[in-house]
This record gives sequence, structure tokens and C-alpha cells, in this order.
Amino acid sequence: MKKTPLALSLFVAFGLLSGCASTSAEDKEPQTAEEVYNRAYELLEQTSYKKSAETFEKVEIEHPYSKWATQAKIMSAYAYYKNKDYDSAIINIDRFIKFHPGNKDIPYAYYLKALCYYEQIMPVEKDQSNSMKALEAFRQVAVRFPDTEYAKDAEFKMALANDHLAGHEMEIGRYYLSQENYLSALNRFSDVVNKYQTTTHIEEALYRQVEIYTIIGLPEEAALSAKVLEHNYPQSKWSERAQKLLGKK
Repeated sequence: MKKTPLALSLFVAFGLLSGCASTSAEDKEPQTAEEVYNRAYELLEQTSYKKSAETFEKVEIEHPYSKWATQAKIMSAYAYYKNKDYDSAIINIDRFIKFHPGNKDIPYAYYLKALCYYEQIMPVEKDQSNSMKALEAFRQVAVRFPDTEYAKDAEFKMALANDHLAGHEMEIGRYYLSQENYLSALNRFSDVVNKYQTTTHIEEALYRQVEIYTIIGLPEEAALSAKVLEHNYPQSKWSERAQKLLGKK
């Protein structure tokens, strides 16, 4: 497009013309795949995430065989993720994984899907289905792509998700204990001891075993749990409380 002459620009600026004979490049509706993609990226940088996602999807719809269409799939998923529309993000990620399993961005696609679940993890007193989904999704990243930059963070977030799941079990166990439903409480605390040994809740879980075994009259089991607790966490406040409960301190 030819540049507008300076004199004509001045006329327009001062309102001496009733209209403009040409449209600026900025106002021009993007037409090519590259133009639509670049517009979507601009919207992303401007934090117009929903509009950005929809514009990236437009690349695939209007230019499905262009080199921009594949990248637009994962970018639309990212824009939806930034907009906290996790369901739409996951749908686009799954499509990207299905149709482009050998793409260079596949590790990131798996990682982004895990993040979508991770961002939806609820407090420990609420449903933990997203914690379980995040844990499995991050495990996929760690197993499939161990040498990528995403694997290390996946391992870290797996530990956090595990800790959340253990916290949920502890929350339920404490509730049952407060209701004097000792066997149900013991089952929850024992699940933490058996399944979540590397979490921050293991010490209290072992102590609760000691507590409940003592209440229901199983001193040998109580002593065994206390021994495990003292051996592994000798400086723990829970170990001290267990020993006092058994009359050893």
C-alpha cells in the first residue's frame, strides 16, 4: 500500500476531509495465515487472552493446511490456560497431542495439560480429583520426557500434589477421630503411612496410629507405630507426644 502524502494526512488530522480514501495497515483485517497468527500473538501480549485464543483457532479453521495451523493449536491452548478456561485448554491440548504426536512441542503440551489440572487443585478439605489428575499428568511428563526442562518441575509439583492428597486423608481422618469413629479414622491415617511416606503428614499420621491403637486397646500395635515414628523422626514433636502417650517420658 502507498503511504498517505503528508499534506493529505494534515487535511485528515484537521477534519478538512469528510472521509478517507484508504485504510491503514493497522485497521486492515488480517487475511493470510501469518497475519491472523501474528494478530493472535499481539492479543496474547496485550493480555486479551480469550480473544487471542479465538484468533489462534481462526488460523486453524481458515488456514488448516498452513504451517501456522499446527503452532496455532498449542498457542490457543496456552491462551485459554492464561484465561483460566482450563477445560477449553485441555480440549485443544488433547487435539494437538492426537494429531501431532511427533511435534517438537509435545513435551510442553503434556506439561501444559498437567498445569491445567494443577491450577484447579482445591483446598485439602474439598474434593481432590484434580490433585489426582495433576499427579498422573505430571507423572506422564516425567516418564515420557525425563531429559526435558519440564521433567524437573513436574517432579516438584508431583510432590506437592501428593502432599495435598495426604492432607485430604488427614483431614478426613481427624474428622472421624473427633466423631470417635476410630476404625474409619485409623484406615485414613494408615493410608497416609502406606501411600504418602514422603509427605509432610507422615509424622502426624504415625502418631495418630499410636493414639487410636491405644484408645482401642492394642498396645503392641501402638508401640510398633511409636517405634517407627521415633526411629525416623526422633526430634519430631509427634514422636515426643507418642512417647508421653505410652508413658515413656
